[in-house]
Amino acid sequence: MNDLVSILIPAYNAERWIQSTIISALNQTWENKEIIIVDDGSSDKTFQIANRFASRSVKVITQENQGAGSARNHALRYAQGSYIQWLDADDLLSPDKIDLQLKGKEMVDDEEVLLSSAWGKFFFRHEKTKWIRNSLCQDLSPVDWIRTKMSENAWMAIDSWLVSRKLTEMAGPWDERIRLDIDGEYICRVVACSKMVQYVPKAKSYIRTGNSSSISSLANLSDMKLKTQYLSLCSQIRSLLSLEDSVITRSACVDLLQEYLIYFYPDQKEILGEMNGLAGFLGGRLTLPEIQGKYRMIKNVFGWDMAKKARILLPSTKTLVLKNLDKLLYSCSMMHK
Repeated sequence: MNDLVSILIPAYNAERWIQSTIISALNQTWENKEIIIVDDGSSDKTFQIANRFASRSVKVITQENQGAGSARNHALRYAQGSYIQWLDADDLLSPDKIDLQLKGKEMVDDEEVLLSSAWGKFFFRHEKTKWIRNSLCQDLSPVDWIRTKMSENAWMAIDSWLVSRKLTEMAGPWDERIRLDIDGEYICRVVACSKMVQYVPKAKSYIRTGNSSSISSLANLSDMKLKTQYLSLCSQIRSLLSLEDSVITRSACVDLLQEYLIYFYPDQKEILGEMNGLAGFLGGRLTLPEIQGKYRMIKNVFGWDMAKKARILLPSTKTLVLKNLDKLLYSCSMMHK
């Protein structure tokens, strides 16, 4: 087995990290690979840094800024591989990530088997990665994978997947309208096309967090972004119900709507009406979102809008503090090398 693997890297204002990400792709022990980088109209030196690596096996493309979905679709149009490895421009792969997934697949040689891997989060020092272990980190049927994702609000990083060309074509392109939860919408379509999801625990993906320049940053929850979030939720629901329309799967869909209700409440009245109608159609009912602990006190004093902002900003502030501490420790370690 010597399939060509296409490693596709969409990038936007990633000058600080893009070199490490490309080296991570080049260092894959799976030798038969190509790397395609699409710069999504960066205003920094992302394209210039990436272009230093241009070669027969590394293609570097630039386009006007059109968003993550467009950049990924652009990369996919150039890809020649039998397998697709998505890699965000600030993330890393363990050197044997692809090798382990493809060699593990030899036991179940089927292009409709979808391969996932272990993944974790880090700031600057990838050796300090905190590995994520949730209910999706196991072999699952497509129905059980999407149902579990919805019921438990679980997540798998896009870098953790290795997707066959067949499944990629069956699922269709990235939805370029979506700006929030674009990964969740896309991978649910891919999972729905597969026969099973095979988890390879020794293969590892490293996800850099706290990067506000990420191509899909959630820093600004505008009305437009929230509308596309609802598009994503509806698509994920369609993916699950296309596989199994039962009381259990409908309940998972209602759980998904309930989890995201707080982002739309109380201002997005049109979407809220549609969400309540959809929940009723699914046989459920949405309840008013609750804010717990210190955020409830903020709501009582300052109102919903301030409480929602605090719910987003306070954890972000904590993340920023931890990130800056890790940056300091990283700088110290580099000085002593």
